[in-house]
Amino acid sequence: MTTEVTKNSINAEEYLQEQINLLEEIAKPQYYNNRELSWLAFNERVLEEAEDVSNPLLERLKFLAIFSSNLDEFFMVRVAGLQDQIRAGFHKAENKSGLTPKEQLAKIAERTQALVRRQTEVYRHLIYDLLPQHNVHIADMKDLNSTQKAFINEMFAETIFPVLTPVAVDAYRPFPTLIGKTLNILVLLEQDEIELENREKVAIVQVPSVLDRYIKVPSAEGETVIVLLEDVIVAHIEKLFLGYSVKSAQAFRLTRNADLTIHEEGARDLLVEIEKELKKRKWGVGSRLEVRVGEMNDEVLAYLLDEFEIEEADVFHIDGPLDLTFMFSFVKGISVGREHLEYESFIPQPPLDLQSDENIFEKALLQDIFFHHPYESFAPIVDFITEAAVNPNVLAIKQTLYRVSGNSPIIQALKLAAENGKQVTVLVELKARFDEANNVHWAKELEQAGCLVIYGMNNLKTHSKITLVVSRRNGKIERFVHLGTGNYNDATAKIYTDMGIITSDKEFGIDATNFFNFLSGYTEKPKFNHLVVAPFDIRDEFILLIDEEIACHKQYGNGFIRAKMNSLTDKDLMMKLYEASIAGVQVELIIRGICCIRPGIPGISDNITVTSIVGRFLEHSRIYWFHHNGENKVYLSSADMMTRNMIKRVEILFPVYASEAKKRIIDIMNKQLEDTAKARIQDSNGKYHYKEFDRGEDPINSQEIFLKDALKPTIDEE
Repeated sequence: MTTEVTKNSINAEEYLQEQINLLEEIAKPQYYNNRELSWLAFNERVLEEAEDVSNPLLERLKFLAIFSSNLDEFFMVRVAGLQDQIRAGFHKAENKSGLTPKEQLAKIAERTQALVRRQTEVYRHLIYDLLPQHNVHIADMKDLNSTQKAFINEMFAETIFPVLTPVAVDAYRPFPTLIGKTLNILVLLEQDEIELENREKVAIVQVPSVLDRYIKVPSAEGETVIVLLEDVIVAHIEKLFLGYSVKSAQAFRLTRNADLTIHEEGARDLLVEIEKELKKRKWGVGSRLEVRVGEMNDEVLAYLLDEFEIEEADVFHIDGPLDLTFMFSFVKGISVGREHLEYESFIPQPPLDLQSDENIFEKALLQDIFFHHPYESFAPIVDFITEAAVNPNVLAIKQTLYRVSGNSPIIQALKLAAENGKQVTVLVELKARFDEANNVHWAKELEQAGCLVIYGMNNLKTHSKITLVVSRRNGKIERFVHLGTGNYNDATAKIYTDMGIITSDKEFGIDATNFFNFLSGYTEKPKFNHLVVAPFDIRDEFILLIDEEIACHKQYGNGFIRAKMNSLTDKDLMMKLYEASIAGVQVELIIRGICCIRPGIPGISDNITVTSIVGRFLEHSRIYWFHHNGENKVYLSSADMMTRNMIKRVEILFPVYASEAKKRIIDIMNKQLEDTAKARIQDSNGKYHYKEFDRGEDPINSQEIFLKDALKPTIDEE
């Protein structure tokens, strides 16, 4: 007996030591991609869509704008945060890839400079080589004919000049504090007829954001000729400085740190605190300076660097216009008559689970209703709230709002419900980055309409997507719950891929009730029947599910995990996925954006693949599928496998039980893994490559397949 106990103890000790060795091995930095560099790799894939000749020309220009918009936010938040760490003397390496803030910034600068040069090359090719083939020209001022110049002269005098404000810089008028992301012109002047050693002057002219960035000038029929607003201002700059000679006029653009510092602990009213911080956002520390190639001499550049306290590595010399986000409005302005240069229009279709003549509440009493946006319309979700607002049987509506559209029908429906005497509770997440001002506005508007508005929980963002409708019929309470992967935003629902379910299941209804009480009152996190709620619980559930899959694989030899998300950064979960791979479990990940895990490393991640799909629609749904020896446990979630989602946000992971919905989700996942048109595969070095396929066959575009599948019922009816 003693011998057996000793033997078991030795085995246990050996097993424990093996586990310790394994954890130490898979925690090593060489097995992880740096978060920021992985994000840049994602934005490179966006740039590839601008380069992709299979995309319509105007869509390629939009991808240039998306690339620029993404990069703006990256410098406003992520790069600015690293710069803050260096200023604060923080030099500790981050815990995944082992890079210090300084090392990260150096690699970011090198990579971004190359990407921006590439973006400029793409822009010049599209604008100067391809657009003229469709009679669209962005012209230099010097190339305009006399009629066009006369038109511009008149427009400058009548429309542009009255809006401009030249700001002199001298001892009495210090360098102005410029709003981040605005386009400005630095003007060097000499005062005429004054023989002074120090007669050179500096002035700043802001390019007005209230005016269109581009101007259409008179041209031949069927032709569109455009000049840029900043070029027009530079051409007429002397008119702003009478008595002075203009030596140079040089465009520049400053990006500032835009991350809010919200002191939640001491805030008596979070809404007021955020309103204060929003006013400061415009004046954050500079994080990037963009200038035009060849326009700015070294002396002037050094002057700006000193003013903005920016390093030379943070300067981007652009061989073309600054701020290509104007391509969004530019494309809209020239698209009329050129619709063939855009994606073929698509109208989201009615959901397969809900016929146009069916009442959503009556149908939900019979079965769970599954939605796949944008292929299936978001309108039924709006109708769900609107019908609840006017239905006399409905007693209460409770909803979380993270990001909503500018003229949101969801907001209007909630206001109507309150006006109709319903008990309406809305959690508006005031800390949704770059939507803070919008959400402050909606919070006030909902309160004025009679809704009970709450702002979330201390030091946590509420990112969950859930709606509860409580109804009474024949003396009995009925609860209807919508759970989704995306925001209640009817605008982005047309371009983001998301999934959701409406259920009348009693236990889901009880979970939803307890969830909202948890958010609004003082109570411990409840025990849920089906919902798994972060912080922390979702991570714990994922670890449990992965462990179960490892155990199933050891028993049956058929283990696999397939998961789709926006980003993967949580080290605990990545280490657990490495464990699964080492145990032989096949792990297939579809990750659009940041991915810190590295697939294909011998002995570590041989059984892991990472696919990224960047295409017409922004892949946004979060799906987690565990084979479990054929049981196929399928979950949808508001959460990515990111540390912030696991511990700093209120998120929901929910199981899908309805067999047809589960079958559809599995089919969607499988089709995406077969994509060869828009899919890129990450290699063991963290690099992405287009997926290889038989060149004798047409590439498989999963998004196009879903579009055609959504239209099939309509085609069949015809």
